Amino acid sequence: MAKEIKNYTEEKKSGYLNMELLRFTTAGSVDDGKSTLIGRLLYDSKAIFQDQMEAIEIASERKGDEEVNLALLTDGLRAEREQGITIDVAYRYFATPKRKFIIADTPGHIQYTRNMVTGASTANVAVILIDARNGVLEQTIRHAYIASLLQIPHIIVCVNKMDLVDYNKENFENIRNDFNKFSAKLNVKDVRFVPVSAKVGDNIVDRSENMDWYNGPTLLYLLENIHISNDYNFVDCRFPVQYVIRPQSKEFPDYRGYAGRVAGGVFKINDKVKILPSGFTSVIKSIDTMGESLEEAFPPQSVTITLKDDIDISRGDMIVRATNGPNIGQDIDLMVCWFNEKPLQLKGKYAVKHTTKDVRCMVTEIKYKVNINNLENNTEDKTIGLNDIGRISIRTTKPLLYDSYRKNRITGSIILIDEATNETVAAGMIL
Repeated sequence: MAKEIKNYTEEKKSGYLNMELLRFTTAGSVDDGKSTLIGRLLYDSKAIFQDQMEAIEIASERKGDEEVNLALLTDGLRAEREQGITIDVAYRYFATPKRKFIIADTPGHIQYTRNMVTGASTANVAVILIDARNGVLEQTIRHAYIASLLQIPHIIVCVNKMDLVDYNKENFENIRNDFNKFSAKLNVKDVRFVPVSAKVGDNIVDRSENMDWYNGPTLLYLLENIHISNDYNFVDCRFPVQYVIRPQSKEFPDYRGYAGRVAGGVFKINDKVKILPSGFTSVIKSIDTMGESLEEAFPPQSVTITLKDDIDISRGDMIVRATNGPNIGQDIDLMVCWFNEKPLQLKGKYAVKHTTKDVRCMVTEIKYKVNINNLENNTEDKTIGLNDIGRISIRTTKPLLYDSYRKNRITGSIILIDEATNETVAAGMIL
């Protein structure tokens, strides 16, 4: 009996670990109900523990709420609970029989746009909420633009608080038409629309009986079934080396492996590869992970690759296919979202983090700032301050091994850091 229980536990654990992981972020204007929606999603999908439920029941009573406030599940900071808003990005984890999920609940206030960029940077899906009473607002456009800029492949627009407009179909249709008008200017591949009421639970996990005019899927059904396996680049092989492993033990006296995370493509044993920036070539000898060897590795796996030749390779180098390499250069154009209260300085010097490589750079040109209201480029006002988005050019002290962000979200992204304060001042997407 004990053996059967152990086998069942191991099978269940193995099945959970092998489940597909979907990362999604919520975005929207203030009080559109992002935290409530996540709370409802967790509650209706039975992903809340009893002690968590008891804790938010007590917190709701203290606040004087007539009903249990599910938003308190994600608004963990004291200031958030006191003001009833989200300030920092809150991450929540849950699973259904079909998928594992990581949720990033991001703030709606304009001054916290940088937090939204942080939460959305690794997302497969962006869930954008719109209040059915207010329609498409400036923040809706801002968040949709950022989702497009970050190349999030799928957007689900949840028209929330349908209960406050008597579940009116015309409200939903008008908002969908307004969103489609401006989203046509964006690089968005897949947009879905769902009318919901997060407070009541309409179309979150269970279908709504109040909106029989809506025949589409619920939010959870979309999250469980949306196709994300093609979101990674499986064509262009990219393996930034993070660490060189040399145990020098009795068991592995001559082992030399290069550890990192596969950023693109599929690496297989006996593949001919090139090491950049040196340009030397070799053949993959083995692909190792914890306790086992693999025949192939692909994104987003973290593995250790060994080669048949002894080549001087260190952190910041990149292993690529011999016939398919990234761009190599020091002069780079990128879109940036500025995170710091101190504006971007033309000719200013910043530290750069790109994949596993650290260099320094100078801003050589500020080309334009994006007007979020109409999505036009402002070439006259080039002051890029907190939460602004613009296009700039930089020159790095050493060549970077990069792709365009549209081609590869990992090798196409950059972080700028103020060397004096060590603060992250911008996230950049290479053009």
